[in-house]
Amino acid sequence: MTYQLTTPVALLIFNRPDTTQRVFAEIARAKPPKLLVVADGPRPDKHGEAEKCLATRAIIDQVDWPCEVLTNFSETNLGCKRRVSSGLDWVFHTVEEAIILEDDCLPEPTFFRYCEELLETYRHDTRIMAISGDNFQLGRKRTTDSYYFSRYFHCWGWASWQRAWQHYDAEMKLWPQIKEGGWLTDLLADTQAVKSWSQIFQAVYDGQINTWDFQWTLTCWLQHGLIILPNENLISNIGFTAEATHTTQNNKLANLPTTTMKFPLQHPLFMIQDKHADDFTQKQQYNAVNLLARTKAKIKKILSYHEV
Repeated sequence: MTYQLTTPVALLIFNRPDTTQRVFAEIARAKPPKLLVVADGPRPDKHGEAEKCLATRAIIDQVDWPCEVLTNFSETNLGCKRRVSSGLDWVFHTVEEAIILEDDCLPEPTFFRYCEELLETYRHDTRIMAISGDNFQLGRKRTTDSYYFSRYFHCWGWASWQRAWQHYDAEMKLWPQIKEGGWLTDLLADTQAVKSWSQIFQAVYDGQINTWDFQWTLTCWLQHGLIILPNENLISNIGFTAEATHTTQNNKLANLPTTTMKFPLQHPLFMIQDKHADDFTQKQQYNAVNLLARTKAKIKKILSYHEV
């Protein structure tokens, strides 16, 4: 029997009709009853981008199943930080919970059921801030359960609730107080991790990185919240190209293979952060050596994003 999705899906799009078409095809297979589409506008000095934005938006006209389609399209270019954050504000003012995909995050079909079941399971559990479809353990199995608990948010396909998103602050107004009070040391208990995340948060706070997701990580930490991560990877990022805003360089996280999630889900018997998995993520993705290259690449791309 085909699984019937009942949860709204939000799709964030911009100027990439090729990857958007592939992601939309998977959404169409899932047939959500409500589709919320957030689109940024073209940059006026970027030749041909207006046409690409229009072609990308036109993909939504392919909806051919019973579905309420809601759109939040910007006619001007807001950039990653303002467009995604304002778009998600709109999503969570419109619905109480949603599954969220960006235009280059290709989901394995069982991703939707995985999100929907966990949205229901943890709907009123404020310890959980989000559910991600990403597993960046590079083949390492951390549990025999279907998922584990992490302090790290991965944004390539995820789900959350209005009750969690209401705490989001794109401007990170509390960051100076957190930094000056040494609260990251209490939270992370790791000198290298504190150094790396202090650099990340400061760069975002200073406007050197035009993004929205590091602010959400800080929000989750300030709520002492946990993120659910699957024991199998359910999302493949197909957007590592020169046209991307951030994922411009191919790396080991590009085009990760996905695995079908098995049901019924095997739920953990206790809710404790998997420190071994998180230590691996910290070393692989966020420590200073990797951070320096990542931050420079982001800043370089952001500059070209506004100047080209």
